[in-house]
Amino acid sequence: MGNLADHIEKFILLRLSGQQDNSIVVNRNDLAQELDCAPSQISYVVNTRFTVTRGFVVESRRGSGGFIRIARTSLANSLFDTVVSRLVADQTEAEVELLVEELHGSGLMTQREAAMLLQFVQLMRERLAPEERVQSLRAIFSTLSNFS
Repeated sequence: MGNLADHIEKFILLRLSGQQDNSIVVNRNDLAQELDCAPSQISYVVNTRFTVTRGFVVESRRGSGGFIRIARTSLANSLFDTVVSRLVADQTEAEVELLVEELHGSGLMTQREAAMLLQFVQLMRERLAPEERVQSLRAIFSTLSNFS
């Protein structure tokens, strides 16, 4: 059968494949009881195998009404969303360059797009207020995500 983590992953993927909206909501304790394992093992599998880089978005809430929501997502869109969420008004040019390099390195941005965006960042630094820069960058990344 393989190891327990593989079994838990396959079980969750099987449930996920049966959903039209590509998402499931499970109770960690109920799932652990159903699979005869500890809730921490469910958490481990969710945290290590259902990641953004593998094309999943996970929302988790602990406590008595706790749940785990797992959804399949477009890898490209989730990476762009992650980058957009990391943009802040007081971001340095070097930090923006790292975000651009991440997108270029993951194949979601061509070298030409990256160079153009970095040139735009330099121009924005001189001419726009920090809030306007963030809004402009978010708009650019959102546009790029539509074409990925």
